[in-house]
Order: sequence, then C-alpha cells, then structure tokens
Amino acid sequence: MGMDENPVKGRGASAQPVNRLLRTSREVVEWEGIDEPLELGGPTRYLVEEPRTIVNRVNSPDLPFVYSMNPYQGCEHGCAYCYARPTHEYWGYSAGLDFEQVILVKRNAPELLEQQLRNRRWEVAPISISGATDPYQPAERRERLTRRLLEVALAFKQPVSIITKNALVLRDADLLEELAAQGLATVAFSITTLDEQLRRVLEPRTSTAVNRLRAIRELRRAGVPVMAMMAPIIPALNQHEIPAVLEAAAEAGALTASYTVLRTNGAVAQVFEGWLRSHFPDRAEKILAQTRQLHGGAVQDTLPGRRMRGEGPLAKNINTLFTVLRNRHFPRSVMPALRLDLFKPPPYGQLRLFDG
Repeated sequence: MGMDENPVKGRGASAQPVNRLLRTSREVVEWEGIDEPLELGGPTRYLVEEPRTIVNRVNSPDLPFVYSMNPYQGCEHGCAYCYARPTHEYWGYSAGLDFEQVILVKRNAPELLEQQLRNRRWEVAPISISGATDPYQPAERRERLTRRLLEVALAFKQPVSIITKNALVLRDADLLEELAAQGLATVAFSITTLDEQLRRVLEPRTSTAVNRLRAIRELRRAGVPVMAMMAPIIPALNQHEIPAVLEAAAEAGALTASYTVLRTNGAVAQVFEGWLRSHFPDRAEKILAQTRQLHGGAVQDTLPGRRMRGEGPLAKNINTLFTVLRNRHFPRSVMPALRLDLFKPPPYGQLRLFDG
C-alpha cells in the first residue's frame, strides 16, 4: 500500500511498505482515485500464534545476551525508528502499519519456556525477555504473558533481563524484586526523549518519560538493577537531549547508561523518512544527511560493532559526549552479572501455583 504522506493518529508509520518476501502486494498508485477512504489507522488486531519454540539463540557481538524470547510479534508502541519492524515481514505482514496494528500473541510462551528449561541439554545462560518487541506493550496488560514468563524463571531460578519503555513493568515489581534478590534479574529502560510533544509522535503508545523515570525509581527501591538506554540517538532531533536524559536517569537511580545511534535498516528507512517528512519537514533533510554521516553515506549499516555506534566525526562526537557525561553521572557505571549457579528445575506440577 502506498503512502499519502499524512500522519496516522496514534501510529508511528503512515504507510505499508511492500513486504520484500512476498511475490505480490497491494498498493495505492493514485490516492486521488480512491472513492472510499482506507482505514490506515484502524484498531489493533490481536492474533493468537502457537510457535514450537520461544527461546532463540542470539548470534550478535553487539548484544550482551545469548538468548532472547518475545511473547509478542509486532509492537503497538509504534516507534517510527524501530529496528525490529522488518521481522514482521517473515510472518507475511508489512513493516509499516501492520507491525503496529497486527500483533501476534504467543499464548503458549510460558509452557514453551518450561519445556526449554526442563530439557537436559539446556545450558544455563541469561535470557533477554525482549530483543524484537517490547514485552510490556499494551497487549501485556490483558495477556499477562511476560508476568507468567517471570514466574517460570523464578521457579527454575533462571536468570533473565528485560528491555522495555513501558511503566507497566511495575505491575511485576514483586517478581522482579524476588528474582533480583537472588541475582537473577535486571531491567534496561529505554528513554529516548524527555520532550513529551516529541514522544507523542515518535513513540506514540509508550509511557511518558515521567512515568519511565518513576518506574526506574521504584524498581531501584525494590532492589532491581536498572540501566538507562538512549536508543536511538537521532541527529538534529534528540541528540541535544543527551545531557538531560543522563542526568534524569541518574537522579532516578539507574546504575549506568548506554546508547545506540539511529540506523534505518530495510523497510525502516521508508517508514522513518515518511514519519520525518510528516512531522518535521523543516528538519528532515538535515536529519537524514547527518544519519548518513554516521553510516558512511547510507542510512543503515549491518556491520557488527559499528552499526550501533556509527563511524566518522559525528559518531565520535556523540560517543565522547555520552562517555564524559556517563562517567560524571554514573561513576561506578556497572550492572551486576546475573547468577547461573542457582538454576534448578522444580518438581513437576509446582508451576500450577502460578496459574491465573
């Protein structure tokens, strides 16, 4: 489906980029010729999916974990820059609006995790509950899959980490507190901007920065190790907020901070550029030009070790500023290692205590 360049209320994307994996696709050639308006911003659809496995091995030197699991495919948060958008293409959907409004719900995820952990060949290593989509996106309020995954992890003493930008994580503070007390859980909170007007269009269905900072503060009070992530840093858009974001995260109690720079891989390039020209037409060319500076003249980079930080003078300036401020606000700047020695499968039937 083509793009009419008009923003869709409550969504990050305003188009349906062609799925590169499909032989055929639908597309609007001339919007003026449409007699009936197309419902681009329709309600979110939740489709139940029953995969055979839930734990995925991660083979990336850029990521600090060996395994990940995602109870949802697609993400209603609607972040225009999201690197995971192209993963929706493997399910036959578009990386654009489909990624935000067609959410696949893996309701058998907790049972699959238990099966994995009971496998005698399982080699204990931390599992990241995230990696492609946010485990605390709106669907989690009803489905409670992430909570059930944490219950399984607690029963097995399986170390886990969480990446989120939603204050809904506080609902599970009781489980995270118990896991963290045993050295089995950490949380990474993404804070891209403190500007509420920017957040509303950049990350339309996420928690406000105020609530994210509150979540960091309350998790730290519960003894849960938390780090802040500014991901991504977007040149000429939120780059100037680096000092304020790091100071606010430190005041909230985060133990350290990290960052990535914007890279728009695959169909993300079309989604982000469309979003940019809709919401910031006066800065679009500058932002795109500086993004290319970060990646050797392109808007994306696939080389491990370089793609997350960029290259060239602008990337060096960002790294220098971030490093100086991180050292200032987080003098210890360390997250505790998760314990692996406590893992022990519980007797069969014990997990029934967590049902409901």
